[in-house]
Formats: sequence, C-alpha cells, structure tokens
Amino acid sequence: MRFKILIFLAFVAVALVLIYYLAVEKESKIADMPARAEKPGLIKVESPFPDQKIKSPFVVKGEARGYWFFEASFPIILADWDGRIIAEHYAQAKGEWMTENYVPFEGALEFESPVFEGADESHFSRRGFLILKKDNPSGLPENDDALEMQVWFE
Repeated sequence: MRFKILIFLAFVAVALVLIYYLAVEKESKIADMPARAEKPGLIKVESPFPDQKIKSPFVVKGEARGYWFFEASFPIILADWDGRIIAEHYAQAKGEWMTENYVPFEGALEFESPVFEGADESHFSRRGFLILKKDNPSGLPENDDALEMQVWFE
C-alpha cells in the first residue's frame, strides 16, 4: 500500500514540474515577442514593429477605428533622426471606414536612406520615426492625434 502511495506522489510531483516548465516556457516565448505599436482603443499597427529595421519600400499595416480616417485614408509620415520628413503618403482603409469599429488599413512608403555612409549598426543616423496621424480635416487642434513609433533604417 505504501508503495502505491509513493508511486502516486512521484507521479503528481512529475506532473507538477512538467506543468510549471510548460507555463514558464510559454511566458518566455510571449516575452520574447516584440510589442506591437498601438494607441489603446484607437489604432493598432501590425507591421512594422517598434524598433524594427526597415528599408525602402516598406508597407505599414494595421487597424484603426473608423473615426481615425477621413475619406478612407489618413497620413503616414517617416522622419529621420533629426525629425526631417523623408517620406509621406496615405494609409488606405481596406473596408468600410464609416464606422466606430476597427477597420484594416495599409499604406506603403518609399524613401532614400538617411543613414550616413559607413555608419555602424547603432549609429544615430539609423534611427527614425514612423508617424500615423489621425486625419483631421477640421484643422482644430483638439481633434489632432497620432501614433509615433521608433524604427531603424537598414
């Protein structure tokens, strides 16, 4: 009888260790995933990720609430390390934009690399910023909004 109890306890101990290992492994994989850029409740960017390396041309994808758009688009801007605009275009809604729900969007940007010749991987000239602006046809400052994220030029 004692032998059966010892076998049972050993089985339970192995099961608990296995469950713990799987939980820790899952958490570490989730922690290793890059965080997506978002303004909670307004806009989510699927690609690129914050701090991702980009090269021309690249595509911006995600979803935004319908009121982020005007006439099914909103501006996307790429700036270099010094804040100079190096590319501007529009993201287009990929569905019905006259809603308060999330609407998929996509936009492409082409640019000339601002990276200094001979710059290493961590050189400041490789840093840039992607800005997704809420379209604001009224021009009123209280209606302005934007999501800004850092990117790195290849």
